[in-house]
Amino acid sequence: LATAAIASLVAACGSSGSGGSSASSSSSSSSSALSGTLNGSGSTLQLTFEQAAIQGFKSVQSGVTVNYGAGGSGKGRTDLAAGTVNYAGSDSPIPSAEMAGFKGKTVLYFPDVIAPVTVSYNLSGVSSLKLSAPAIAGIFQGTIKTWNDPAIKADNPGVSLPSTAITIAHRSDSSGTTANFSNFLVKATGDGWKLGTSSTINWPATSRGGNGNGGVAQIIKSTAGAIGYVDYSDAKASGLTFASIKNQAGQYVAPSVSSAAAAASQTTVAPDLTFSA
Repeated sequence: LATAAIASLVAACGSSGSGGSSASSSSSSSSSALSGTLNGSGSTLQLTFEQAAIQGFKSVQSGVTVNYGAGGSGKGRTDLAAGTVNYAGSDSPIPSAEMAGFKGKTVLYFPDVIAPVTVSYNLSGVSSLKLSAPAIAGIFQGTIKTWNDPAIKADNPGVSLPSTAITIAHRSDSSGTTANFSNFLVKATGDGWKLGTSSTINWPATSRGGNGNGGVAQIIKSTAGAIGYVDYSDAKASGLTFASIKNQAGQYVAPSVSSAAAAASQTTVAPDLTFSA
């Protein structure tokens, strides 16, 4: 488990916006039929959840149309600030630098998903790679350039690692997955990670960017020697192989639903319902 990505559904209050009409009812009863349109955008990590939630809501409120466009957490926050959508999916809280764009609107957070972010790779003959945080940092900031680098070999004693060049795959859009992944590297390596933490990162020039988690997954799947960070759902759906990550106790843990739940159980939820695992 590289990091547990925090997926928060964001809503803005006090703005009419232009993202569709609010759901309404002719009665105050919660069981009354509703009608209207709600538009949302944002996180690609949340897309599967959003689709299931929309379908479930539609089954009990057929008069409401809910649309969700997965263009990345950054786009969701931008759309919400502009009032072009009624809600947004973001895998990280709104950065302080973006708050001015909301022009005093009240923002409410509704946690809905926690999921692992995998470190997925494409390396023929290596099916059970292990990686420590310093090795991951070296790979993604471009100081570790080949798969048989001593730092990777140290995590994988007895494993035959090829001299294949490493291709870094990363998000090209403003992404909460990027924010969570880079935040993990800051916490796990301190000064060992030189590229900072944000929804966008100035990656090495030789790296390749993909739009959404699905775009990164496609680069990895089609490129021998590639490695990238992809949410668990998209990695599984794309048939990717992912590494086990060394934790603080020195154990290598594979990303899974249970490991994400274990990480979530150790979090402290802030008064505004944001948290980081």
